[in-house]
Amino acid sequence: MHESHEDPVLGGVCTSCDPRLLRTRVYRPESLVRLEGYQDLLRWRAENGITGLYAVPYDVEVEVGVTKDFPLGRWIHQQRKALRAGELEKRRKTLLDAPEAGMVWEPGEEAWENKLAMLRSYRRATGHLAPRQDTVWGEGEAMVPIGQHMANLRRKGGKGKGPERAAVRAAQLSEIDPDWNCPWPLNWQRHYRILADLVDADGVLPAIEPGVVFEGDDLGRWLQRQKNPVTWASSSLSSRSGCRSWACNPLSLRRPPRQPRAKGPNKAQQAFQRGLAALTQWIEREGTDRPVPRKAVEILPDGTETNLGIWYSNTKTRRDKLTQEQLDALRKLGMEWA
Repeated sequence: MHESHEDPVLGGVCTSCDPRLLRTRVYRPESLVRLEGYQDLLRWRAENGITGLYAVPYDVEVEVGVTKDFPLGRWIHQQRKALRAGELEKRRKTLLDAPEAGMVWEPGEEAWENKLAMLRSYRRATGHLAPRQDTVWGEGEAMVPIGQHMANLRRKGGKGKGPERAAVRAAQLSEIDPDWNCPWPLNWQRHYRILADLVDADGVLPAIEPGVVFEGDDLGRWLQRQKNPVTWASSSLSSRSGCRSWACNPLSLRRPPRQPRAKGPNKAQQAFQRGLAALTQWIEREGTDRPVPRKAVEILPDGTETNLGIWYSNTKTRRDKLTQEQLDALRKLGMEWA
């Protein structure tokens, strides 16, 4: 039995392996055969009313001319294989990249392009990409959980595998909204953008009292908190680029003078110091060769009970978020992973 292999002319399966493609070559000149799949692709998209990027299913077959069941889906699959192997002619790739062809070289990219279109639509309508996590967007059967989508995109690895793909997608999201992954609270971003859109032509914000709710957010109560000097003094939002000019921003909020104060260790830093003390105690007793079990518990000299095993595991997993000082302290204890 003949072994399947690729046909360099068709850019697909060998015609001797698939009689449907063989019939095409018998009845058509070779110059026309080269465009058979491309022409069928355009015709199939037009007949089905398909526009934009679209991944043709592998089992799609079309009826054209003497070839009653041309395997269009398989032909598309072979074009992807030829591109990955570096065997696809540049001019043929140019044809497939044209908008009317809508070629999806990586099937996962179609879903991503659709998601970007949905995010653009939401951003145009609301002015932000900081929806509540339970927010849905769209109409009828096209409703999508946009809040969950955004939450997933902000997670580590949420923009796809590989640093290059993640960087490209992050740039695409930034084109839609530079603040899509802002370091300040998303709740703040959402309230601010909604209120900014309510400013009139004179730059004045209408009176909004506590209890005025929009899509689940109490805008009046939030605005009241922002005007409170205590709220601002304890906020880190003044560092964001969009808040450098509070005195002239549309919401007419004023930044009060910030009083210098001595800073002590925060809760996270205190927890790290307790864990480090417990680890030091463990190493002094057990040595560095014995792994710290997940259930290990240490009692510190002041009587504090510390779940050393859980702290150790979490710290090792999140080591990329530790400060240089914390990493140095761990290395001094013999933690090579730090």
